[in-house]
Amino acid sequence: MAKIKIQQVRSGIDHPADQKRTLKALGFTRLNQIIEKNDTPQIRGMVRKVHHLVNILA
Repeated sequence: MAKIKIQQVRSGIDHPADQKRTLKALGFTRLNQIIEKNDTPQIRGMVRKVHHLVNILA
């Protein structure tokens, strides 16, 4: 299965609780952290919800 790399570039502070929970569910624990996830529709939807807080790396 294809993988995507996601980097958290902005903090979840001062953002709605559901967006904070989405960052935690993706596995982020600190700023500038890079995680690798399977490229599924569920993960894509989570990334879309917090697109202003993360970057997708090639």
